[in-house]
Amino acid sequence: MNDDLEKYVARRKRAEKAFARDFEAGYEEFKIGIMLRQARENAGVTQEKLARIIKTNKAVISRLENHAEGVPLSTLARVARALGKTLRMELVESKT
Repeated sequence: MNDDLEKYVARRKRAEKAFARDFEAGYEEFKIGIMLRQARENAGVTQEKLARIIKTNKAVISRLENHAEGVPLSTLARVARALGKTLRMELVESKT
């Protein structure tokens, strides 16, 4: 999945100057959204179906996939479970 993400990011950076400029600032939220979308698509589940499974609406799923800022861990865990996945968190050394 990471290879797909890296290819997607490289394509967007080449195509959109604003995306490239603001990429680092929003990268983590963006990455979460892309990972959610890829997991949903790999599971063969539509946004509508996922929304029904976790008892929300399609707009919430779209927002998660396109702007995953400030998403509660409980919501991420519900989505993961609905897609047959497990949410895993990791603390790593800072690059700065």
